[in-house]
Amino acid sequence: MYKNLKEVTAMAEELNMTIGAFNTHNLEMLPEMIRGAKEMGSPIIIQTSIDTAKYIGYKLIVAVVKEIAADEMVDVVLHLDHARDFDEIKAAIDAGFSSVMYDGSHLPFKENIAKTRAVVEYAHAHGVSVEGELGTIGGTEEGISVAENDKVYTKPEDAVEFVEKTGVDALAIAIGTNHGQFKSKTEVNIPLLKEINAVVDVPLVIHGGTGVKEEDYPELINNGIRKFNVGTELLVNWNKEAKDCFSTTELNKSLRHNVIPANMKVKEIVKHKIGLFMNVDSPLKIG
Repeated sequence: MYKNLKEVTAMAEELNMTIGAFNTHNLEMLPEMIRGAKEMGSPIIIQTSIDTAKYIGYKLIVAVVKEIAADEMVDVVLHLDHARDFDEIKAAIDAGFSSVMYDGSHLPFKENIAKTRAVVEYAHAHGVSVEGELGTIGGTEEGISVAENDKVYTKPEDAVEFVEKTGVDALAIAIGTNHGQFKSKTEVNIPLLKEINAVVDVPLVIHGGTGVKEEDYPELINNGIRKFNVGTELLVNWNKEAKDCFSTTELNKSLRHNVIPANMKVKEIVKHKIGLFMNVDSPLKIG
C-alpha cells in the first residue's frame, strides 16, 4: 500500500520500532529496496533528493513506487528529503509524493517556523505528511553542507514551540549525527534525545544514519526515533559493487549484469538495517 509518513510512524510508535528511510539515486536500485522491506515484513520509506526526483521525473517515480508497493503488498512512503524550494515541494506534492521535508534549519527560528507552517498547510490539504528540521546536522548531502563549527544542537524548549506552531508530522533533530559520514562513527547525544522526547509529541527523525553505531540503535528507538535515514551506506556500496563489475565486463555484455549485483548489495543492507530497526528485543511500550 502507498502510505504517508504519519501512517507508518504511528505503527512504529505502537510497536516501539523505527522505519527505515532509504535514499534511492536511480530507478534501478528501487525495486530491490522495496522487496527487501517486504521480505523483512516492514514498511519502508523511499527518499529522494530534489536532484534525484528531477533526474528520474516526479511523476515517473511516483508511478513506479505505487506500482511496486501494490504488486509486492508492502507499505511504502515516498518522501522528498531536505527540500528548501517551495516550487519543488509543490511539484512533488502535486505529482503524488506522500511525504515531504521542508529543511529550514539554516534559517532564523521564526522564519523556519513560518516557512515550515506554509508547507504544512499545503501538504496537509493534499493528504501529504511533513517533516521539519530544528538544529543543524553536520556533513554534506546532495548539496546541503554544514561545517563542523556551524552545527547547532536542537534545544528541547525550541522543539516544543516549533512543533506546536508548525503542525509538522515528524521532527528531524540534531544530536550529533553527520550527513555523508561512512568512514567513522559518531557519538550521539542520548541525554539530549531523552530531553527532547520527553517534551514533544511527534515522531523524531535521525539524519546521517550511516554514521551511527548500530549498538546505539535500541536506545535511540526506545527514546522516540521513529524514522531513521540511511543514504550514504547504500550509495557507497552500490558504487563499489558496480565499479568492480564494470571493471571486468566485456564491452558487448548487457548492462544488467553489472547493475543487478549492485542492486542486490543495496537490498542486503536494507534488510540488515530493517532487522535492527524492528527493535525486537525491546518491549512494545517504553515507560
